[in-house]
Amino acid sequence: MKKNLLQALANSSLIRNFIDRPSPKWMVFVADMLVIAFSCACTYTIGNYDVPTEGFLGTPFAHSALMFLVYMILSLGLGTSRYIIRLSVIEDTYRLVLLVLSASAILSVVSIGTWATIGYTYFSFRSIFVTAVIVFSLMLLMRLTVKYLYITMAGMAQTKKRVIVLGSAINSFFLASALKSEFEGRFDPVALMSLSSKNIDSTVNGIPVVPYEPDEIKETFRYYKSDTLLFLSTQMGIMRDGIADIFLRNGIKLLMLNQVEEFDLNSKTMPALSSHVHNINIEDLLGREPIRTENPKIKSMIHGQTVMITGAAGSIGSEIVRQVAAMGARDIVLLDQAETPMHEMQLEMEAEYPDIKIHLFIGDVANLDRMTHAFEKYHPRYVFHAAAYKHVPMMERNPPEAVLTNVFGTKNIADLSVKYGVDKFVMISTDKAVNPTNVMGASKRIAEIYVQSLFFHLRENNDRPSTRFITTRFGNVLGSNGSVIPLFRKQIEQGGPVTITHRDIIRYFMTIPEACSLVLEAGCMGAGGEIFIFDMGEPVKIWDLAVRMISLSGMEPGKDIEIVETGLRPGEKLYEELLNEKEHTIATHHKKIMIARVRTYDYADVCKHLERMRHLVHIGSSHDIVAEMKHMVPEFKSNNSQWQKVDVEVANDDTDMMTEKNLETVNAQ
Repeated sequence: MKKNLLQALANSSLIRNFIDRPSPKWMVFVADMLVIAFSCACTYTIGNYDVPTEGFLGTPFAHSALMFLVYMILSLGLGTSRYIIRLSVIEDTYRLVLLVLSASAILSVVSIGTWATIGYTYFSFRSIFVTAVIVFSLMLLMRLTVKYLYITMAGMAQTKKRVIVLGSAINSFFLASALKSEFEGRFDPVALMSLSSKNIDSTVNGIPVVPYEPDEIKETFRYYKSDTLLFLSTQMGIMRDGIADIFLRNGIKLLMLNQVEEFDLNSKTMPALSSHVHNINIEDLLGREPIRTENPKIKSMIHGQTVMITGAAGSIGSEIVRQVAAMGARDIVLLDQAETPMHEMQLEMEAEYPDIKIHLFIGDVANLDRMTHAFEKYHPRYVFHAAAYKHVPMMERNPPEAVLTNVFGTKNIADLSVKYGVDKFVMISTDKAVNPTNVMGASKRIAEIYVQSLFFHLRENNDRPSTRFITTRFGNVLGSNGSVIPLFRKQIEQGGPVTITHRDIIRYFMTIPEACSLVLEAGCMGAGGEIFIFDMGEPVKIWDLAVRMISLSGMEPGKDIEIVETGLRPGEKLYEELLNEKEHTIATHHKKIMIARVRTYDYADVCKHLERMRHLVHIGSSHDIVAEMKHMVPEFKSNNSQWQKVDVEVANDDTDMMTEKNLETVNAQ
C-alpha cells in the first residue's frame, strides 16, 4: 500500500514536471541567493564581529549586505545556477569551491586594505571563513537534496531493469552513476562486478562493488535480483577471451554500451546513455580485434582513377565499391548480372558519393563478347575480380557452371585486362582453393593457377608486363550471402532446431569491411604473381557458435532450442586451410598479410588443360570435367561427394601412365 502510494505521488503532475523538466535558471539563482543571504545573516547572528566603525557601515546588516553583494556578483560571473542540478553535482561542486574561495579572497583583500589605510579590518577573517563554510555547505546540501529527490522520484515513477555493471574502473563508475540518474533510462545498476581485487567490498555512489568469481556467477546475480550484465565496448577484448561464455553458460544476458567517450556526464542536457545500450551480436564475440589498415598509398593509387569491380552486387564486391568510392575514384564500373542488387547499389552510391561517376554494366563474366564491350567502353585502370560462384554443394552438383564462371570467367577478365592495358588485376580467391575437396574450391584454384601462370608468361616475354596479377585468399566473411550466421539467426527466430553439419567442424571468420580493406592493401603492395593470404585469427568451432547464438537470444541450448547434426554436405570438409602442407609464406610489411609460396605452372600446359576443359563444358560432361580438374590439380580429393569415384579413376590412370612410361624406358634400353 505504501509503495503504491509513493508511486502514485511520483506520477502526479507536479512531481512529473519536476522529473521531466529541469528547474528554470532564475529559480536556481533565487534559491542560491536566499542561501547566501541566510549564510551572511547567520554569520553575524551566531557570533560577535563588531568593528570600530560609526554609523550604518558598522552595523551587522551592512556587513551582511556587502558580503552578500560580493557573493551575488561572483555567482553571476561563475554561473553557479546555469547547470541542471540533478545532473551536474560534480561540476557544481567545483564552481561552489571556486565561488567561496574567490569571495573569501576579495573580502580578505578589502579587509587588508582597510587595515592598511585606517588601522582596522572591516571584515574579520573569522567572519569571512564562517560565511564561506556556511555558504558552501548549504548550497551543496541543496544540490544533493535536489539530486536525491530526483533519483528517488524517478525510480518510483517507472520500473527499470536491474543490471550489474562490469568493472570497477572510473569509466564503469561513471556509467553506473549516469544510468542510475537517468529518468528516461531503462536500467538500474545494482552492483559493479570487479575483475580484479581492486575496490572489492567498497561502495560507489550507493552501488556495491562485488568480485568476479566464475563459480558463483549465478548466485551473485540471483542475490542482486538481476539476470543481465552491462559492459562497455572498450571491455570487448576481455569478453572475447572467454569471459562472455562464462556468463552465457550461467544464463546471464549481455548488454553493451558503445562509445562512452561521446557522452559528457556533466553536460547541460540529460545524457541518453540507455538509448545507446544494445544486445551484443555474435559478430562482436568472434575471434579477435578487427584488422584496420590506414595506408595512404592505397588512396593515392585509387584516387582519380577508373576502377572496375566484377561481382559488384555481392557481399565482397559491394564493399570494395564502397571503399574505392571513399578513396575518391573518378569512375567506378559495377559489373554484375544481378539486376536488383545492382540497382540498389547504384542508389546507395549516388546518395553517398554524388561526385563519382557510377557505371552499371549488366553482364556475365563468362560472356567474352559482353566483357570485351565493357573494357572497350570504360578502359579501367584497376580491376577487382570478385565475381564467382561460391556455394559448395550447389557447384558440386553443377561442375560445368562452376568451371564456366569461376575458371573461364576469370580467364576472360584476365585476358582482357592484358589486352586493354589494365595496371593491376586483383582476384578474390578463397581458402577452399587449398587442398580442395569440392568442385568450387578446385575451380578457384584453377583460376589462381591461370592468373599466376599468365603473369609469369608475360614476364618471360616482356621485361615489365603491363598488367600485374595479384591473388588474395581468405576464409568466411561475416554477414556474407550464404553465411552460417544469418541461417542460425533465422532458425533461432523460428524456434529451432539449429542445424549443423558436424559437431567438430571449424571455420575462420573475418568481417566484410576488414577483408576488403586487406584486399585493397594487398592490391597496392603487390608487384605481380603473388598469392596473398590474410591472418584470419583463431578458427571458430561452429558448434560453439551455435551455442553462443542461442544463449545470446536468451534461450538455453538443448532445452529451449535443439542443435541437430545433419552430416557433412557434399564437398564439405571439417576445417579449411589457407596453405597446403607443401606451401609456406613470406612476411610482408603488413603483419596481417603474407605471401604464399605455391607451386607454379607452365602457361602452355595450363592452356592445354583449359582447352580440354572448355570442350567438356560445351558437351556438358560433368564426370569428365571433374576428372580433368583432378588431373590439373592433383591435390583435389573429393570429400563426401559423388565425385570420390573419380579419384579412384584418376589414380588408376596415373598408374597406367606410369606403367606405360616404364615400359617405354625398358624397350628403349
